[in-house]
This record gives sequence, C-alpha cells and structure tokens, in this order.
Amino acid sequence: MRRNYYYLTVITMLTVAFAASGCEKVKREEEKVPVEIMNVKKEDLKESLFYVGDIKAKDEAIIYPKVTGKIIEEFVAEGDSVKKGDELVAVDRDEVGFQFEKAPVESPIDGIVGRVYVDIGTTVSPQVPVVLVVNMDRVKVKINVVEKDLPKIKEGQIAHVEVDAYSGEIFEGKVEMVSPIIEIASRTAVIEVGISNDEHKLKPGMFARVTIDVLKRKGVSCVLRDAVIREDNEMYCFVIKEDKAYKTKIIPGVEEGEKIEVIEGIKAGDIVVTTGQQNLKDGQSVEVIYKGARK
Repeated sequence: MRRNYYYLTVITMLTVAFAASGCEKVKREEEKVPVEIMNVKKEDLKESLFYVGDIKAKDEAIIYPKVTGKIIEEFVAEGDSVKKGDELVAVDRDEVGFQFEKAPVESPIDGIVGRVYVDIGTTVSPQVPVVLVVNMDRVKVKINVVEKDLPKIKEGQIAHVEVDAYSGEIFEGKVEMVSPIIEIASRTAVIEVGISNDEHKLKPGMFARVTIDVLKRKGVSCVLRDAVIREDNEMYCFVIKEDKAYKTKIIPGVEEGEKIEVIEGIKAGDIVVTTGQQNLKDGQSVEVIYKGARK
C-alpha cells in the first residue's frame, strides 16, 4: 500500500513538473518583442566629403613700390576696376639728384582694387605694400584634406560650396589642384577648389563649407542607419522571417546621410528591424508595431 502511494506521489510530481515546464515553454514562445521594421529598397547613393575653408581670389597681387619715397598721388580707390599696366599710385623718389621725379606703381594683373594700404604723404620703400589687386572673376577655396580621404579625391571632381552670406544657395566648383605632398605635422594635404564668380558674390575672406562628391552608386540595396547594430568592428541587422528576428551580419558600402548601402548579408525586399533591436535575441518572435521609415 505504501509502495503504491509512493509511486502515485512520484507520478503526480513529475506530471506537475512537466506541466509547469510546458506552460513556461508556451509562455516563452508567446512572448513577442514589439519592433518597428522597414523593407530594404534599392536606391541611388553617393559618398561625399565635407570640409571648410576660406574664399580667396584666384589671382591676387600685393603690390610694392620699386623705390623709396613719399606717395604724392593716388589714382585708384578700393573697389575700382583696373587693367594690367594701369598706374595705381605715384611715388616721389626720395633720392639725391631725383627730387620731384615721380615713380609710378602699376598693376601687374586685371582685377579690382581690394585694399589701398597708404595715403598721400606716406613714406614707402620696396618692403612696404601699397595696393592689393584681386581678380574676382574666379575664386578658390583651399582645404586641408586628411590622409585617409586623399585617395578618394581627384582633379575634376564636382564640389559644392556654401557661404553664410547666401544661405541656401549652392555654388558649383571643381577640384583644380591636389597637392602631391602631405604635411607631416597635420597629416593633411592641400586641395584647391575653383569656382566661377562672374557676379562677384563670393568675396575673399568669406568662410566656406565645401562638399565633394567622391563616389556614386546606382540601384544599390540600402537600409536606414537605425537598422544597423555595430559590434566589435562588425555590423549586423535583424532580419524578419515568419515573425521571427534573425541576427544577420552585413558588409556595408557607401553611407549617405541616414542611409547605408549593404553589399552583402541582406538584399532588396528583405524586412529589417529599425527600432527594438536592443531587446532582441537571435530567432526571437516579434510583434510589428510600425512598418516604414519614420520621418
């Protein structure tokens, strides 16, 4: 009798344990993590580099007198247009035997008088600047490009330039010079962007923001940056299949804004999680609460 009671007790305990285990398993299977998702699409992307610099005239000349003396005449004022060879100021040569003999100071280039450094009566010498002439029909921006970006930049690439004075307006230029050397102290190389400036909107000294498009990719699979998890220098997305999320390694390509090209790992048409990844484990069930990219 006691033996039968013992067996009955053991069977009852095992039944309860299995039932509890089954309930816990069902409970785990029924747990679904709420997520937001998006469909992977094919889009055109471009890689751009962003730098800043100062506007300078393409050609400019700081002009010095050839003789020592006093300024006795000024023929130009700031803002005047001049041609190569035009007389800018005249110097009374302060030398014995050359009293009252004027020495003209001429412009070596066509342009606009940007600055007159002297007044009538100022004593000057060949070391004293008298006039600055700038050619503003074309301007340039010199930027210092870091070493890792240098292989991406080539002469002839299109650059877009913005300045605070004309908010929202974009001036198109081209990369016209790539320095063949890298400065050891800064690990940068000088890049020169040239811009047409027929209306003279861009003034020397203006602060400029420069965008250079270095690579364009057409019809590539891409995801939002929010969908990507970075771990140990590798990148992953959670891909949804039959209401479950699977952690999938991806190989990224071009990045533009909030979009990242995916070279391997997922393809157009796949569904990936954009919000809720922090609560997910590989193979976990999910409940979709929003589909699409939030603005």
